[in-house]
Amino acid sequence: MTLSYQTNLAPHYSISRLLKGGWQLAGGHGDVDYAAAIDDMTAYYDAGITTFDCADIYTGVEALIGEFRRHYTNTRGADSLSKLRVHTKFVPDLGSLAQVNRQLVVQSIDRSLKRLGVERLDLVQLHWWDYDVPGYLDAMYWLKEMQHAGKIEHLGGTNFDTVRARELIDAGTPLLSMQVQYSLLDQRPSLSLASLCEQTGMKLLCYGAVAGGFLSERWLGVAEPIGELENRSLVKYKLIIEDFGGWDLFQLLLATLKRIADRHALSIPTIAMRWVLAQPQVAGVIVGVRRGDHLADHLRVLDAPLDADDLAALERVLSERLPMSGDVYTAERDLNGKHGRIMKYDLNRTPA
Repeated sequence: MTLSYQTNLAPHYSISRLLKGGWQLAGGHGDVDYAAAIDDMTAYYDAGITTFDCADIYTGVEALIGEFRRHYTNTRGADSLSKLRVHTKFVPDLGSLAQVNRQLVVQSIDRSLKRLGVERLDLVQLHWWDYDVPGYLDAMYWLKEMQHAGKIEHLGGTNFDTVRARELIDAGTPLLSMQVQYSLLDQRPSLSLASLCEQTGMKLLCYGAVAGGFLSERWLGVAEPIGELENRSLVKYKLIIEDFGGWDLFQLLLATLKRIADRHALSIPTIAMRWVLAQPQVAGVIVGVRRGDHLADHLRVLDAPLDADDLAALERVLSERLPMSGDVYTAERDLNGKHGRIMKYDLNRTPA
C-alpha cells in the first residue's frame, strides 16, 4: 500500500510524512558546507519532503534553515515556500532547569524566530531532561502564552513519557505531537504512549528509525565492533542493539531485512523506515542525514510495499528480542546508567 506524502496533524496544518532532520548539520558533527546544505534543503523541498525538523540546541541549524528560506524565496518568489513547515524545539539545559522562567522562554522563542527569519514558529516541541526538577508545566504554560501572542502556531513535546504527556494534556495543552525514538530495535512508544495518542489525537514524529545507520547494508555480516565507534550516534544505538538482544539477533534482523529489501528492489533503510511509518499513531519519520545523497532512497519509502509475508518474517525475529524496560526515554534520563552517561545535557552552552 502506498502512503500519502502528506498528513494532517491538525485542520489546515499538513506536514510531509518524511521530515528532513537537522541534527546531523549541528555543531559537533564536523564542518558544514553551507552552500551544499542549502542545495540539499532545496532538493528535499522540491521533491515533496516539505517539513524540516530542528531545535534551538542544534548549533547553527535554525540559522541555516533561515538562510535557505531567504535564498529560496529570493529565487522562486514570496509564495514559493507555502508548503514549508519548520518544527523546532525549546530545550533548556539540564544544569539550568531550576532557573527556567518566563523571561528565558520568551528569549528562546524570540531567538528561534530571528534565526529562522519568520514571524511565527510552526511547531515548538518542549523537552525536559529531569522530571525531578519541577517546571515543565510552567514552561509549557509560558509557551502557550507565546502561542496566544501569535509567535507559535502549534505546541508539541519531545521525549515525554506517557504519564508526563498526559499530565501536560490534562493541564490544558492539546499537544499536537510527541517526537520520540522509534525503530525495529526500539519499540518503547508502542507500550503505552501510542495508546495515549489514540485517546487524545496526539501523533508521533519519530527519529532513530534506522538506528544511526546501523539498520543498513553497511553492517550486514560485519563482526561486532569493539572499542571506540566513529561518532556518538553510533555509540548510542549500539547500546540499543545490546538492549534488543545482542549482535547475533541484530544480524538476524539485518539478514531478514535484506531478503525483504531485495524482493522489492529496495534498501534495508527504506524497509526499516517504512515499517516505522506503518505503526499506529505515527505521523512522520525524521530522516537525519548530513548530505543529500540519500534523497532518492528516501523518496521510495512511501511507495515501499510491506506485505503480510514481510511483516510475518520480521515478527519472527522481533519475537526473540528482549523487552526494553521503561517508557519512552526512561533509560536516557538515568544519568548514571549506560544510556545516560553518553548523553550531552547542556548544549545551550555551545555558542550558536
